[in-house]
Formats: sequence, structure tokens, C-alpha cells
Amino acid sequence: MASKIDILDIREFERDQELSDFYCNKFEDHLQTHKKAITVPHKHNFFLTVIFTRGSGIHEIDFEKYEVLPGSVFMLNPGQTHYWELSDDIEGMILFHSKEFFDVCFTNQSVFDFPFFYSVHNPSALFLEPAQTAHLADNFQNILQEYMHRHTLSRQKIVSLLNCIYIDLSRIYLHSGHNKLLKPGKYAGYLRKLEELIEEQFKKEKSAATYAERLNITKRHLNRLTQQMLGKSTTQLITERVILEAKRLIVYDASSLATISHELGYEDYTYFSRLFKKWTGLTPSEFGKSYG
Repeated sequence: MASKIDILDIREFERDQELSDFYCNKFEDHLQTHKKAITVPHKHNFFLTVIFTRGSGIHEIDFEKYEVLPGSVFMLNPGQTHYWELSDDIEGMILFHSKEFFDVCFTNQSVFDFPFFYSVHNPSALFLEPAQTAHLADNFQNILQEYMHRHTLSRQKIVSLLNCIYIDLSRIYLHSGHNKLLKPGKYAGYLRKLEELIEEQFKKEKSAATYAERLNITKRHLNRLTQQMLGKSTTQLITERVILEAKRLIVYDASSLATISHELGYEDYTYFSRLFKKWTGLTPSEFGKSYG
């Protein structure tokens, strides 16, 4: 098995302390400098957006494979696992930032308001037409110029340009045929909070009733909301998060399967193995070998 997966910190990429919570670069330059870290499976503690303008390849995000082509855009939340397999002629632009970098500049707006960041259940990939790609690449280039040269009020201009990029991407994203996107709203707020609670507690807490209690609604009401918004029960959402973490640990962690089972809150490995096979069609051992 592979060694434990790395979590990249945004401070590893900083040029100076003034913009320690933001980074932008041409993708080919970024790849050359950080190839060892980013071409193997890894996570980050920041939001990442990348657009490709030339080349091809594969981008795997949490065990879902996406084709990389000119016009491919990917928007990743903190904590998602991914890696690239890219052609030698790859070109594009990449930026990433902390939540605070964006949110501190707005009174009633957050980076989580954009649909691709709002929920981990919303797709991370978008494919643009040539004109859209050119327009977005221009805005990336403007950000890069500000980032590299640090003119007066560069931080404010970068955030303004970043907001424009996210608005343009949101408009395309919402009209791109994605069905049942989780969007901000009265009831979707419960789902957003539920995702946060599951992320914090899924290893120890598997009861849908407990999550409903912490949201101050009934289990039945919460299940009705998750079914309406995502077509899944609360228990399904909890179990999906457990299975995703199990996959990550099986493939990227050197611990034994019994240890992984215990870490995820299952004392009985046999039960955990049955659950994993029910959801994936493979036993934990078979899944690990398939990525060997």
C-alpha cells in the first residue's frame, strides 16, 4: 500500500507574507516547480480552480476520473483527494486561496455561495466553449499580473477579479445540464450544515437521528429534505462519506484493513467489509489490489 496521503498547505506556495493565503501561476510553471507533490494523490487545505488551454490527460478527484482537454475547468473544495496524469504539452492557469481570503472582503457573501463550492455533492468539473475559455483565461492572466507585480491595492483587485471569475463560472455551471445541484436556499441551508456535521463526525457518529437532533429538526424532516434535494436518505449520505474515507485510507494509507475499520468506527472488521462490498461491489482487500 502507498504511504499516507499528503495534505498540502497553502503556505507552502506563498511568495511573500502579504498574500500568503493566495496563489496564482501558469499551470505549466506550477507543474514544473511542484511536480513531485501534485502528480501523486494529495489533498489541500484551500480552494483550487484550474483551467486548461492546451494538452490532454486525466484528472482523478475522489476516485472519479475526468478527461482533461482545452476548456476543462476544475473547482475543488478543501479536503478533496486528487491527482493528475497529463501530456507534456499541457498549458493552463491555476489559482488557489483560503476561505478567509475571499470572505473577508464581503459582508454578505461567501465562497460557499458559488454552486461548485457549495456542496461536495455538486460536480467539480466544467467544460467550456472556446470563447468562454479565452475570456476566462484572460481574467486568470489579469490576476496573475497583479499577483506577480503587486501594484497598489493588488489584493483588492485580485479578489474583485476572482469574484468575476466565480460569477462567470457559476452562470455557465448552472446552465450546463447538471441536474439536482444543491444550491443556497432556505432548506438547502440544512443540507449545507448537515454536510459540515458529517465531515466533522462521520467516523464516530453514524446515526441519522443524532444529526437531525443537532440540526434541531426531526429525523423524518431531515430525510425528506435530503431525498428532495439529493435523492438520498441521511443514512446514505453518512455512509457515502464513510466509504469515501475508507477508499482513501485503503489506497493511500499503510495501515492494516482492521486498523482502518477501527479508525472509521467499526470494531467488527467483518461487518465493515460487508458494508464496503455492498456499496462498492468489492471487498476492501479487492479494492486495494485494484489500485495496486
